[in-house]
Amino acid sequence: MATKRVLIVGGGLAGLAATMKLAELGIDVDLMSLVPVKRSHSVCAQGGINSVNDLTRQQGDDEWLHFDDTVYGGDFLQHQPPVKEMAYWGPKIIDLMDRLGVTFNRTPEGMLDRRRFGGTLFKRTAFAGATTGQQLLYALDEQVRRWEAAGKVKKYEYWDFLGPILDDNGICRGAVAQDLVSMEIRSFPADAVVVGSGGPGLIYGRSTMSMACTGSAASRCFQSGGKYSNGEFIQVHPTAIPGADKLRLMSESARGEGGRVWVPRTPQDPREAVTIPEGERFYFLEDRYPKYKNLVPRDIATREIFDICVNEGLSVEKDRQCVYLDLTHIPRQELDRKLGGILGIYEKFQGVDPRTTPMKIFPAVHYSMGGLWVDYERSSTGGLVVGSPKNHITNVPNLYAIGECDYQYHGANRLGANSLLSCIFSGLIVAPGLENLLKGAKQAAAELPSSLFERSRKQHQSRHDALLKRSGGGENPYLIHQELGDVMTKVATVVRRNDQLQEALGKVSDLYARAKKCSLSDTGTWTNQNVVFTKALLDMFPLALTILKGALQRDECRGAHFKPDFAFGSLTATEPAERRRQAEAWCDRFEANNAKWLKSTVAQWTGDEVEITYEEVDTSLIPPRPRLYGLVGADDIEKVWNQRSAARETAQNGNGSTAPAKLAGAH
Repeated sequence: MATKRVLIVGGGLAGLAATMKLAELGIDVDLMSLVPVKRSHSVCAQGGINSVNDLTRQQGDDEWLHFDDTVYGGDFLQHQPPVKEMAYWGPKIIDLMDRLGVTFNRTPEGMLDRRRFGGTLFKRTAFAGATTGQQLLYALDEQVRRWEAAGKVKKYEYWDFLGPILDDNGICRGAVAQDLVSMEIRSFPADAVVVGSGGPGLIYGRSTMSMACTGSAASRCFQSGGKYSNGEFIQVHPTAIPGADKLRLMSESARGEGGRVWVPRTPQDPREAVTIPEGERFYFLEDRYPKYKNLVPRDIATREIFDICVNEGLSVEKDRQCVYLDLTHIPRQELDRKLGGILGIYEKFQGVDPRTTPMKIFPAVHYSMGGLWVDYERSSTGGLVVGSPKNHITNVPNLYAIGECDYQYHGANRLGANSLLSCIFSGLIVAPGLENLLKGAKQAAAELPSSLFERSRKQHQSRHDALLKRSGGGENPYLIHQELGDVMTKVATVVRRNDQLQEALGKVSDLYARAKKCSLSDTGTWTNQNVVFTKALLDMFPLALTILKGALQRDECRGAHFKPDFAFGSLTATEPAERRRQAEAWCDRFEANNAKWLKSTVAQWTGDEVEITYEEVDTSLIPPRPRLYGLVGADDIEKVWNQRSAARETAQNGNGSTAPAKLAGAH
């Protein structure tokens, strides 16, 4: 009898965590990665990983507040049971990684050190200098190597996942993949396939993501019938340094350790930054958001930096948009101990020492909150049923998604340092569900007729051969990719406008048609990167169209999705009665907008276009409320909202004994 196996696609934190846990449960795993697992994009994560801890508990923090900050930061667009479960697992995950040898920074007393990240008032973020992702990845890699030596794990590095294998009933029975060295295409029977392949940043041409982050694996599942949700929610990180090849992240940890964002009050002031007096500096985040200051959530910080440079004309440089990120007031020894990893990156690529000269930064495409649609099973306590095969399964039976390529945890905006937590958590939580799935299977996938697997292999082989045989003289796939990135960056990042989105849909459709006819410069049958890139390029277009169509149809502002025509403004009145009237009207509009748009986008690929429907969001644990973060008039809006919440509670339970939900910042 054949052994049941699980195929995991992606060797980052999510894939490694799932592999480790499955091996512990006695399940054989095939682990497939486009690159060596130690080069997976998780290695680039810098700032830290969130969880409640002993220090924050003393300040009144707990897992419920971490859960609350996460759904509030995501503008309530995520189902709450998975987020609640993740927040409550947070401290256990930090303890696990500590025991596995992660070199977390520690205080002089030997306790894990913590820093603050955006969207919270507590120091929840554990970190290993500014290379936290690398340290977490290496610790999990060690564990997977242990199971590899024991024969429970077989690695396939430098293999490209080409798509799932579906039987006649639409059930996933394995995958087809290609060896990037020999270019061999073969099938992999599997009783479950788990895709943890990261985000689609290369759709935007340049981003903070690795060059391997094309989104092609998720797109290939999407094109095979998997649903894709909330694609329009793309996080633009507020602080990055531009580069000709890519955009390099300057972690939120720089602001978490006291970094300050500012511009000279005089546009394009020619003086050296360190010589400009304090009174002539505009610390605009501190001025506009006095409670959260430089640690407002990323979508807000990004829009403020964009507005300062583009609309207010206060960019530090005339010919390049940028603001200062200033660490020069922090002792050099402290900077090297906590931020050495990112400071070295800046110094290497900019030729300037950020310890003595403020960095010049600007927002960059960074993360996808959306991804493959996945399910879950809710427990009686409002979390997840651990061990349920429904956790993280897509709408395609036996096909799962974890990590950044699922849509489950971050809603409309991801809080910094929640990504590493969600990746490890999703990898750990999927494993016991897979164990029970495999127990219920009547036969192993490897025992199914070989014709099923050979048929799928031949389909992909034919596509590959056709690309290699294509006649010359067609368009260059790399130039088409550049055009795609330019269109996406222009219309679907910080600010979105319907006329531009509509025009972009037409342009991207035209680019898609042109890409289908492009030619290859390399038609060789050994390590052919040209054909691999061309396949990935073609698979970018279904996701690009999903992002654009989802953004066009969503006529509101929510988290990272910002349309000025639908923005809620600040309160302007100074007279108390009129200010109260404005606050009431603001809350009326907020409730009407939620009634229409508090729902997940669910996209399906028809073969040549995207069809979009919507799904209700489970907000049963924490009622949605205005996301304010220090907006002008926030106190008045909060007062009106809390009075309405109290009235609703009274109407529901008849005695008014339950306190209304407080707005963020009130804990």
